[in-house]
Formats: sequence, C-alpha cells, structure tokens
Amino acid sequence: MAASYTQQNYDKYSELKAFDDTKAGVKGLIDAGITKVPQIFIHPDALENNPSNPKNTHSNFPLIDLQNISNNKKEIVKQVQEASETWGFFQVINHGIPEAVLDEMLHGARRFHEQDVNIKKTYYSRDVARKVTYNSNFELFSEKSLAADWRDSLYSVMAPNPAKPEELPETCREIIIEYSDHVMKLGYTLLELLSEGLGLKPNHLKDMGCAEGLGILCNYCPKCPQPELAMGTTRHADYDFFTVLLQDDIGGLQVFHKNQWVDVPPIHGALIINIGDILQLISNDKYKSIDHRVLAKKIGPRISVASFFSTGPFASSRIYGPIEELLSKDNPPNYRTTTAKDFFEYSIKKGLDGNSNLSHYKI
Repeated sequence: MAASYTQQNYDKYSELKAFDDTKAGVKGLIDAGITKVPQIFIHPDALENNPSNPKNTHSNFPLIDLQNISNNKKEIVKQVQEASETWGFFQVINHGIPEAVLDEMLHGARRFHEQDVNIKKTYYSRDVARKVTYNSNFELFSEKSLAADWRDSLYSVMAPNPAKPEELPETCREIIIEYSDHVMKLGYTLLELLSEGLGLKPNHLKDMGCAEGLGILCNYCPKCPQPELAMGTTRHADYDFFTVLLQDDIGGLQVFHKNQWVDVPPIHGALIINIGDILQLISNDKYKSIDHRVLAKKIGPRISVASFFSTGPFASSRIYGPIEELLSKDNPPNYRTTTAKDFFEYSIKKGLDGNSNLSHYKI
C-alpha cells in the first residue's frame, strides 16, 4: 500500500525544505486549505497499522491518587513502583496543581500556535542551544526519520538556567512561568516516590540531579484531512529522566504495553507521568521507558504540554550510570555511564528510527 503513495520524481529533501522554509508549520498547511496529506507526512506506521482501534482502550491504565500523600505514602510508593516497572506510565490525580492552571496552560499553548503567523515566525529555529524555539518536527531532516509528524511545537528551557521572561512569547509567558514552578514542585514529589520505590532514600534521585533540568514543550496537532496516512507523533521513548504530560480531552496518545497499542484515556485535571530512558538506565532496567505515539485525528487541534526533566543539550558535569546501591553479584550493571548531554546528542543523531536509544549504552 505504501508503494502506491511513492512518486517517481519525489525529492524528499526539497519537499522538507520547502515546508520548513514557510515557518508556518503544519497549521500553515491547514490554513492554506489543503485536503490531502503531503507526501512528507505519509507514515509507514499509519499505513501498515491503521492505528484507530477502539478495542485498545485499557481500563486498567494505572491511575494514582496523590491525595493525603503523607498519611498514605507507603501505598502510593507501591503503586508508583508497580506502574513504573510494568507500564512505564501512570496518571496522577490530586497532584497539587490547580485545574485552573492546567486549563490556562493548554489555552496559552493554543494562543501561541494560533496567533499571527508573522509574530510566530520570529521564534522559528532549529538551534537546540536556544532557550525558546518554535518549529515543526525537531528531527525533520533526520535521514532515519520515517516521515514528518503532524505536529508543531514550542519549546522553552525553564531550568537550570531558564529563558528570560522577555524571551518567552507574550501569548503564554506568564502561564509557562507559573506552570513550570508547579511542575518542578510536583517533580520533586515524584522523585521521592520513585526513589523509595527503588528502595533508596527519598532524596536519592533528586540529589543525583534528576530534576536539575526542565524543558516545557507545547504541542499543537491540527485536524488532519487523512489521519489514516499520518502520525501525530512517531513511535518513540523519551530520552530524559521522566516526563509530566498535560493533554486536552481529544486523546490520541497510545502506549505500547504487552505487545499492543493501548489508548491513554484523557481525564480532565489528571497528569500523565512516564519514565524516560535515563531513569531506566540508572535504575538498571527496574523502571521501564516505554514506547508511545500519538495518532493524527480528523478533529482538532489536539493540545498537549510535555514537561521533560533533563538538562538535555546543555553541559553538566554529572555522570550517570546504574545506581551502585541497586547493583549486586546477581544484578550487575546493564549499561555503561554517560552524561545527559551525550545521551541527548546521540538520541537526536539517531533519530526516531523505531529502535531504543538505550541499546547503544548496553554492556
């Protein structure tokens, strides 16, 4: 089937460059009135799997209530541990971030992407060292990328050396600052639970620098005229310590669990937490970084805000390897050491090719 969409004279790079040069993103295509998905977005996963399958909804997707955490910590630690070992994902409710803040963060992300394109273009860049960047597909020109994703993104570095307020877009400046403060506090709480789930002291992961870096990614997936041909986000695992995801009520996020794709049900006011590659590495495979993807949809836009806990491309002296306290004669290290920067650069270079970033670091 994929072959029928291949044109003899198709020049992928030229098509990608022409799209990138517009600086208008996928939203620009919709605004221009397209009725067919351009070839650079036709994705083999969508063609082969026809991903929409209502039977994929999983009623047992882990949902953890963080209310009364001080009185119920032992049980909550157990739930976090089990979800992190088996799913690599879980949702949290009563997490301490007001619903009004969550809703305004989604509105702020939407305001940025739907503002005048000429203002939006001033933020367009592919320089990963910039503190604030807007573009469509970070890995657009990666040779191993299967296809472009049906998604535009705004990325803001908020720790350890945050973007200056005046660098952040006016449409969402205040809420990004407020939301990132809330997410960092939640991140500390989650790291305590994750540490204790590994049998370590509560501050162990925080003291290792797992919350040293924070990046906020505001995603915008416009409605797609042919969702059966495209993907909102290609199959991947996150190359950070962990991620806190806020999504709207449209849905589309799927997690690969027990050899099948499972829909993550949108719950208003909930946040989705997933283990990243570096946390799987330092936990020596006790916690799992699991592949996930986002389907393209006929309806939209789908708005989501991912908060990545990692210093990413920025230099840090910290070296990460399997935590010594977890190792023994029967549980030797599975990975060699790395830095967050090296892991980020390798992952970007490798691209979204469907293979694990961790295999490169296996001993």
